[in-house]
Amino acid sequence: MPESVPHIEDIKDELQFTTSRSSGPGGQNVNKVNSKVILRWDVANSLHLNEKQKDIILNKLKSRLTKEQVLVLQEQESRSQLVNKEEVIIKLKDLLKKAFVVKKKRKPTKPTKTSIQKRVKEKKLKGEKKQWRQKPDH
Repeated sequence: MPESVPHIEDIKDELQFTTSRSSGPGGQNVNKVNSKVILRWDVANSLHLNEKQKDIILNKLKSRLTKEQVLVLQEQESRSQLVNKEEVIIKLKDLLKKAFVVKKKRKPTKPTKTSIQKRVKEKKLKGEKKQWRQKPDH
């Protein structure tokens, strides 16, 4: 049975938001306003996740985790801190959704007789073409 995706509302109290100066659009405003939002979530010590959910997140998102198993996401596209905060939450939702998707198991198949015949025929034609390119033996 597939594991359910944790809801953002359940883990909201575990999310830590910090702000800093953004390198994004804003002209002179960039130097004064902290509009970049960084989200940190300590997955390993989460109280709202069961062990299976933790394992899935730690395995599938390991490239996005720090050594302390903290998930770090950031957003700085908008000039508005509030918009960036909403965007980073959407990013987290999408990441969690993707992590909990169960991939279909591949059924191995054999090539059809027609495809084998076609491949062999094409190989022969290529060989003949190369034969014609060779200099004739005298």
